[in-house]
Amino acid sequence: MTTFNNREKGYEDKYAHDDELMFKVRARRNRLFGEWLGTEFGLSGDELKAYAADVVQSDLEEDGDDDVLRKVAADCEARSYDMSLHRLEKHLLSFTDEAKRQVMSEV
Repeated sequence: MTTFNNREKGYEDKYAHDDELMFKVRARRNRLFGEWLGTEFGLSGDELKAYAADVVQSDLEEDGDDDVLRKVAADCEARSYDMSLHRLEKHLLSFTDEAKRQVMSEV
């Protein structure tokens, strides 16, 4: 029974570790996306950092990417920046690989 318990504990630990890594990757991806879009808006310095942090924070509202996309789409509309929701989603997803690479290099 001890072997089974050890195996179960190992799977639980791996799941928790993988879940934590995915959270970090999503947060990093959202920050990169926020930095890119903030630059497109003409932001720099502390304003750019604050905007990227707002994008990261917006992902904590609900599961999935809809909350992030809703936030940045509203920001684009408020700034009269012409970008479709589809293009925003495409850009958001394009930062995933870079975020994974960065997070994995830190682990």
